[in-house]
Amino acid sequence: MVVHRSPADRTPPGQILTEKWPVLHYASVPPVKLAQWRFRMSGLVEQPLDLGWQEFRALPAVSLTSDFHCVTTWSRLDNTWEGVRFQSLLERTPPRPAARHVMVRALDGYATNVPLLTLLEDDVLLAWSWNGKPLEAEHGGPLRLVVPRLYGWKSAKWVCSVELMEHDRRGFWEERGYHNRADPWREERYSYQETGDE
Repeated sequence: MVVHRSPADRTPPGQILTEKWPVLHYASVPPVKLAQWRFRMSGLVEQPLDLGWQEFRALPAVSLTSDFHCVTTWSRLDNTWEGVRFQSLLERTPPRPAARHVMVRALDGYATNVPLLTLLEDDVLLAWSWNGKPLEAEHGGPLRLVVPRLYGWKSAKWVCSVELMEHDRRGFWEERGYHNRADPWREERYSYQETGDE
């Protein structure tokens, strides 16, 4: 039997539902030429990965529907993304045993850190499409990370590389006072809320 959760049950504390998709990022939208675009995976992997756009698009694709929660208190339910599961990338180049953390980097210089185990969840993907249309540049196109279980700043836009690491390092917003873990159900918005168990 399928249990359908109500919108209220799917909305974390302190969040307000919207049907819009607000545009928020700290810098300008970077220009992208797909002919020169590269995706790189480095660090604690068996073999560094370096893919062009067509090579990336040739990876096994999935379509997943998930909710999106922004730290600025808005949530948007039922977003349908198409792209490549993070798991699929690690099938191409397995992580080394010491890998525990990942730094995700973007074309505009942005970076965010995510635990490797979080990125291995079934609902995490690198998306090129949103609700049946190519992902617009202002929303992170051509490629953005989607981590539905964390606040949206962890779902980096304009992703171009990931680095697998043994030890955690804070990314752009994490260095500027945002919570290192970013669980919306615990309202982990700011670093002063950290308890040391992150």
